[in-house]
Amino acid sequence: MNPDVPPAPYEPRRTYALLGRDGTPYLSTTPGALGGHRRGRLYGRLDCPSALRAISRGHYVKHRVFFPDEATAVAAGFRPCAVCLPEEYARWRADRESTHHAMNNLSDRESSRSPLISPADLAAHGDLPRPSPHTAAELAALIRLLTLPKSRIETVTVGHSRDEASSQAAGTFATAWAARGGKVLTTVDWPETAASWLRPATRLTAGLPDAWVVAAAPLGFAQLARRLRHSTDWDPCRTYAFASLNDSRLPALTGPDTLHGLRGATADGGTWEIRRGWVTTYDPADSAS
Repeated sequence: MNPDVPPAPYEPRRTYALLGRDGTPYLSTTPGALGGHRRGRLYGRLDCPSALRAISRGHYVKHRVFFPDEATAVAAGFRPCAVCLPEEYARWRADRESTHHAMNNLSDRESSRSPLISPADLAAHGDLPRPSPHTAAELAALIRLLTLPKSRIETVTVGHSRDEASSQAAGTFATAWAARGGKVLTTVDWPETAASWLRPATRLTAGLPDAWVVAAAPLGFAQLARRLRHSTDWDPCRTYAFASLNDSRLPALTGPDTLHGLRGATADGGTWEIRRGWVTTYDPADSAS
């Protein structure tokens, strides 16, 4: 070593936190090629417009993960993003539906995977009411929930039953949300009975909205919610509903944790929320404070 030549300054080698095939994080000197959402169990391109939009609003970041390649992401149990990887998502969906059809032949299908509510459970909870026409106060309270300080909600997916009251509520909300400068990514409807509920559940969660807005009859939504939690990335904590779902029998039908975090508006302009199987209602004065 030449004493007259100063040593080069030490520059630590940069490392990147990636997820491995078993879902365990590790450090790598090579940056990740794909990004992902740990809670949603999905992966996509680093320039995915849906992910970047969510990140710009302060969402997503704490659940952000990275993968070296697609094979690793799939092995770790993540599925492709429908927005930035539509072809990969279509293949994933086709494979998943094929698997579901094959499982139809298993004798334990009802107990292991079906979200359908048994006739005994329906009888135990009595007749569930049909949705009533929404009110102006109800719509205003719902929009207030979505626009609370720091909520940063812009994009929504709207879901509704096919009854007239739910359809009108969903349409009115979509119009009001667009008038505020928000964006409705898609609108999905469903019947009161279905064979597996997989189709509407998949359509409802195909994108990555900031929130979901639901206007629905309790019975159909109870079955759909069970499928959503079982087979998709749906998050009830990011879901807001009209007054028709403010029914204490709803979490009893779906199970105590299926709807944890779901919030909504009441017909008089108040709000309600579901926490661990309990429905709590707040009057308009408390909701506005």
